Amino acid sequence: MQQRQQLVIANWKMNGNVALVDTFVSSLSETKTSCKVVICPPAVYLNSFKQKLDSTSKVTLGAQNVSEHDSGAFTGELSVSMLSEIGVSHIIVGHSERRAMYGETNEIVALKAKKVLEASLTPVICIGESLEERENERTFSVITEQLSAVFNELTYSEWNNVVLAYEPVWAIGTGKTATPQQAQEVHEFIRQAISEKLDVETSKKLSILYGGSVNPTNSAELFAQADVDGGLVGGASLKVNDFMQICQSVSAN
Repeated sequence: MQQRQQLVIANWKMNGNVALVDTFVSSLSETKTSCKVVICPPAVYLNSFKQKLDSTSKVTLGAQNVSEHDSGAFTGELSVSMLSEIGVSHIIVGHSERRAMYGETNEIVALKAKKVLEASLTPVICIGESLEERENERTFSVITEQLSAVFNELTYSEWNNVVLAYEPVWAIGTGKTATPQQAQEVHEFIRQAISEKLDVETSKKLSILYGGSVNPTNSAELFAQADVDGGLVGGASLKVNDFMQICQSVSAN
């Protein structure tokens, strides 16, 4: 199988402070891992984090959200050019919390992904089903709908710079985790969908992350699955030792 980029992304959500930034910068500089590491702190800490990172660090910065607009009267929003200017490399779009709490539709998520790509940055496009949808056996149809909007917006070549993150909504912050077999089943479905819509080569190169209560106990087994290329980590990314163990579990597979 063609080697895909392995990566772990920390999503701090609305958590953290300057002290946590300092702790992470210090620990990341001392930790060796073969996977790519992306830290997504709240936007107010992005510049501070960037300035404190060693210039040779393999760690890069990501943002938790971005506007689909370039500029204008959108109070509280951040444009892709602003995030690019302070050194962000990855931007999460369509996280389930954004979809559920802020009404982001599949179409809005696709537009955001397009903006990120136009700025030569990497969108981390989140997809996944709710508990009700899984119980009603709608997992694959929901994911198909979410992907369809992205297919409609992105060009063929842009898919070479996309990261997907499968996050079963029922496993986010609940302590519940999809079993490695459940995760692999959905990741395999996603890769097959990419293969059928685009081509096999693109699907093989695409990194698909798992997100949903990833922790040091379950990460190694999850990441050992054939189509799981790392993780989008929430709660455990706020504990530096836990997060480092998760990163190292990718390297071990």
